[in-house]
Amino acid sequence: MKAKRYTSFVFLLLILLAGEVFFPPLTYAHGSITADGDICVIQIGFYRAHFKIFQPVTSEAQEFCEDIPDFGESIFVMEYLHQGLGSIPIDFRIINNVTGLGLFAGLQDVQEIENIEAATVFYQGPIIESDVFTVMHKFEESGDFLGIVTARHPETGQLYTAVFPFQVGYTRFGFLPLFIMLGVLTQFAYWASTGGFSKWQDRKNNKIKLKGVEQVEL
Repeated sequence: MKAKRYTSFVFLLLILLAGEVFFPPLTYAHGSITADGDICVIQIGFYRAHFKIFQPVTSEAQEFCEDIPDFGESIFVMEYLHQGLGSIPIDFRIINNVTGLGLFAGLQDVQEIENIEAATVFYQGPIIESDVFTVMHKFEESGDFLGIVTARHPETGQLYTAVFPFQVGYTRFGFLPLFIMLGVLTQFAYWASTGGFSKWQDRKNNKIKLKGVEQVEL
């Protein structure tokens, strides 16, 4: 009975992992960037825009949501979903992630940075772009960074800010860890389904009984 329960549990895990391998989400977004179907969306207050990063030198036309595999020339693109973005100044800043919080850093953590200028590696001052906002920065080294986008409402003066942590030059293992895990779990499932667990349990019980007999004889 126990072996059957273990086998059912393992096969359930296999199904879930297979779903991750064969039907993976486009991206694992974080911060102010979220996945919306097969695209990434940045949320700047109530403003929204499609967000993507290109590395034409090393990755040609491949799009990235946040984390990028290489340092070097990187192009950040926002395609407006809210028409209001085309008529207001937007600025874009990239800083070293000095919060110590990695991918969990947010706006409040950025506001607590005492000297944001010292942490800044790129800054594009407020500019108005009608449909698409584009900036390019050449990363000189890999590391953890924070992207900060701000937009000010033209009537109320309210400042809206988006913060997204990202990595540059990260090591991508693709689905290799999942395949390794699938292999291990498949082997375990086979072992359990062929009575391996029951045999192991029987041997364990026999050892306990044998030990008890030896103690009685002594």
